Amino acid sequence: MARAIWKGSISFGLVNIPIALYPATRREELKFRLLRKNDLSPVNYKRVAEKDGREVPWDQIVKGYEYEKGKYVVLKDEDFQHVDLEATQTVDIQDFVDQEDIDPIFFYKPYYLEPQKGGDKAYALLRDALKDSNKVGIAKVVIKTRQYLAGVKPENGALVLELMHFADELADPGKLHVPKKTGVGKREMDMAKSLIDSMSSKWNPEKYKDDYREALMEVIEEKVEAGGKEIEETPKKTPKPTKVIDLVSVLQKSLEETGAKKKTAGKSRAKKAHPARRAA
Repeated sequence: MARAIWKGSISFGLVNIPIALYPATRREELKFRLLRKNDLSPVNYKRVAEKDGREVPWDQIVKGYEYEKGKYVVLKDEDFQHVDLEATQTVDIQDFVDQEDIDPIFFYKPYYLEPQKGGDKAYALLRDALKDSNKVGIAKVVIKTRQYLAGVKPENGALVLELMHFADELADPGKLHVPKKTGVGKREMDMAKSLIDSMSSKWNPEKYKDDYREALMEVIEEKVEAGGKEIEETPKKTPKPTKVIDLVSVLQKSLEETGAKKKTAGKSRAKKAHPARRAA
């Protein structure tokens, strides 16, 4: 587990639970350097002042808010702390709401909560009470220099703090040009439902991999083996959007292909289940 990024407490009513905050996800991104084309020399970033173009050392940099065009007020670390010192150390639960009442679009970044010394019993109490009642604790928390809305909920034996969007941060889908009435016939609808049913399975997160990252790593390895030379690639065809008149035939073909895949997968499983038959 990585180092805790934040330490404080969960507060609801008069209950106070000391906790530490840990990232619950990690992003395996490939890192690239900017290079000069002619000799592949790494290009570094410099902090340059707009006024005279001179590089500015870190100890000469401050944070400023532009309250008018070209006019700034400087804020120090103490200023951020003075906003609400208690809030910067507390996950303050304000309400408990039914989990199914919250649109998943509000949630976007999870963190694990770990109880600190003396907090085990209260931690377990909150976790189990939330699980039994299927509730989410809606809280506010300040991390670094920003206040977040967050949900506190049980997950795999731990409490998770999942950051949420405030309502005014969500874009209005009503401004999108989406069809109000589909005009789809019963036959198309039945076939679409059949296709969804044939492609339905139990949720298995291990099934899904980052294909783009793996493919990009293959390209990198090929270029390393080729000494950095260009590799010829066959251009890929971009799938064309389905026309309305082709909708039925496309659905029918999809159903046939899905059925064929399921039959092939079923035969493969049967062979694995009967090694003696395969050997014979």
